Amino acid sequence: MEHQKVMERENNKGGVSSSSYDGDDVNDMVRDMMEIIETVGSYSGYRRTQRKECLNLVRRLKLLAPLWEEIKENVKLVSSENLNCLVNLKKALLSAKKLLKKCSCGSKIYLALEIDAVMARFHAVYDKLNRAMDAMPYDEFGISVEVKEQVELMHMQLKRAKRRTDTQDIELAMDIMVVFSEKDDRNVDIAILERLANKLELRNIPDLKAETVAVRKLITGKDVRNAESICQITNLLGKLKRIAGVDETIELDGPISSKILQRNQSLLIPHEFLCPITLEIMVDPVIVATGQTYERESIQKWLNSNHRTCPKTGQTLDHLSLAPNFALRNLILQWCGKNNFELPRRDACVGCDGSNAELVEQISCLVQNLSCTELDVQREAIAKIRMLSKENPENRILIGNIGAIPPLVHLLSHQDSVVQEQTVTALLNLSIDEANKRIIAREGAIPAIIEILQSGTEEAKENSAAALFSLSMLDENKVLVGTLNGIPPLINLLQNGTIRGKKDAATALFNLSLNQTNKFRAIKAGVIPPLLHLLDDKNIGMIDEALSILLLLSSHPEGRNEIGKLSFIRTLVEIIRSGTPKNKECATSVLLELGLNNSSFILAALQYGVYEDLVEIARCGTNRAQRKANSLLQHMSKCEHIP
Repeated sequence: MEHQKVMERENNKGGVSSSSYDGDDVNDMVRDMMEIIETVGSYSGYRRTQRKECLNLVRRLKLLAPLWEEIKENVKLVSSENLNCLVNLKKALLSAKKLLKKCSCGSKIYLALEIDAVMARFHAVYDKLNRAMDAMPYDEFGISVEVKEQVELMHMQLKRAKRRTDTQDIELAMDIMVVFSEKDDRNVDIAILERLANKLELRNIPDLKAETVAVRKLITGKDVRNAESICQITNLLGKLKRIAGVDETIELDGPISSKILQRNQSLLIPHEFLCPITLEIMVDPVIVATGQTYERESIQKWLNSNHRTCPKTGQTLDHLSLAPNFALRNLILQWCGKNNFELPRRDACVGCDGSNAELVEQISCLVQNLSCTELDVQREAIAKIRMLSKENPENRILIGNIGAIPPLVHLLSHQDSVVQEQTVTALLNLSIDEANKRIIAREGAIPAIIEILQSGTEEAKENSAAALFSLSMLDENKVLVGTLNGIPPLINLLQNGTIRGKKDAATALFNLSLNQTNKFRAIKAGVIPPLLHLLDDKNIGMIDEALSILLLLSSHPEGRNEIGKLSFIRTLVEIIRSGTPKNKECATSVLLELGLNNSSFILAALQYGVYEDLVEIARCGTNRAQRKANSLLQHMSKCEHIP
């Protein structure tokens, strides 16, 4: 290797022996560092969650270019002792290169999920660079005043580097909470997944193919050793694959055949037609025991490799039978005919010539039975519609198109509690589809769902809250839920429900409180006391959710008046002092929002000793916490009673 000699010296306790030093060492060292700067300058496609940080770091590193040129010109002035300074600087640059490479081609999901850990690595790189620059003997290297000033500018920028945060950090955190919610087997709202896909830039086949490769490397590497994190990353990737489409003609090699994509650039293949394993359009879709649909050939290969789980859900399969998905097959054929799209040829397979007539007839019969006067018949029809709509997105569309939603909405007011519970859950499943959201609201379901939220069974209340959350993904439905007085029963569930019920209520209230008028409604309805109780009850594990809602409410004058009491300020300070990194981040954000509008909150927090805690967070907190803590400290410096 070209610079093996220098690297061997670097590995010798990080130093260079004076007896082995010669001028070539400096030239090799400088050449290596210039190559590093050139390499990091060529990186592109930085992940959205760290993009600004990466670009800032690259820009600062490029300011070092004139330094290398002058050192090369004055190589004879570099002593063996001073060569160690260059060794340390090179090590810092190598650390920066490794981090920038990860942010350029690493897993986007991992970089978003572990944003705090990644930002900690940025600051570790800053520390290494700063230490190396602090020891730089400019005069002994013969560095000109102009270059010295430019390098010191870079040095100063690193010292003052502030961690940034996107304006949607809270929303991203809440979306991830919903997606990774434990002990919740219901479907995640498609709008949340689409929002995550947009934020993570995982919307099309090339992005997802690259992400799959990155996740595989991640699993076999050393970055993620927590099995739970690996499961979360792979599960989210699977969900994003389910909603992915093709938005342009793309030439690909490998398992995703380019022949499939040889269409005009306006062609969009519906994401539900793509196999979750290969991301190819399905020719012979089949259903496994969990209700998920795959291309027969790809799932058969999976099973033949001794896997006994569903690739999409991770659930153990009760049996290995594969049932043809006639409904989806027929929809694909109809779409192909309409768009003049030729399906790739596959070996002949059993069941490929079926139609969805049987399923359509079944659903039509079920819709008729919804209006039957016999209670058992109604219950059975609702239960079957609920199951058909639970896992299969095609079924949700089909059920909505056949006309099941109006009679289901009518049954929300049924006297039988079982009918109510099954109906609201069926509508929850159907509401995952965007078009169904609008139909459900248009048919007048929201008042009845609110009524069940007030007086239904425990499970019915939970699913009603989840349904309101799903429906309120549309802005017009946020307004409608607030106008129809849906916020008070959600607050009651937040206060008195099961843990699952509290989580459902919290996510719904957060979504609704994105609307300014609903903030006022929630405050007047008494949402703040139960939120404060969640902060005190560590067993529930909803501190982040409570603080996220409180942050939204604290932007409202009435919310600040209600929240900013001494007991709450003390609680905030305790969380800032001893909470998890995410807890500290959220609590610091709330205190900043309160303090910027009323300095008395800042003074109260200072009395509880928050200053030292904020200094610590500003030094080594999460990226968003650092930014908020620095803002708070700057604001405190304007107050008279600063310690």
